[in-house]
Amino acid sequence: MKKLCITLALAGAATLARADIVVIGNPAAGSLTKEQVSDVFLGKNQSYTPVDQVDSAPIRAEFYKKATGRDAAQVKATWSRLVFTGKGLAPKELPDAAAVKKAVAADPKVVGYIDKSAVDGSVKVLVSLD
Repeated sequence: MKKLCITLALAGAATLARADIVVIGNPAAGSLTKEQVSDVFLGKNQSYTPVDQVDSAPIRAEFYKKATGRDAAQVKATWSRLVFTGKGLAPKELPDAAAVKKAVAADPKVVGYIDKSAVDGSVKVLVSLD
């Protein structure tokens, strides 16, 4: 019984630790589907310019898993291949959610991702990755 309680407590804590990630754009941007977000962040759709958070940001790995179904290393390998063949430029890395919001708010072609709790009136939620 004690093991069951500990297991349930850990599972609950893990659920609480997960971020509610949203993909954001300029308030003038239209909404996107999860598939379109995946294509943008894998370099298959160049209608938008993706901005990324730094490698060390905890949200980054979870975003790529939810948006593309791939881990961050697989996505990095995809971008390395695109850059090497001249078919794309890797997303610009920004230090935090505030920098992502600032970049997105300034350009209607830029999309990024942040925790849902950081959304404010300067950006529009294009899709939620719950």
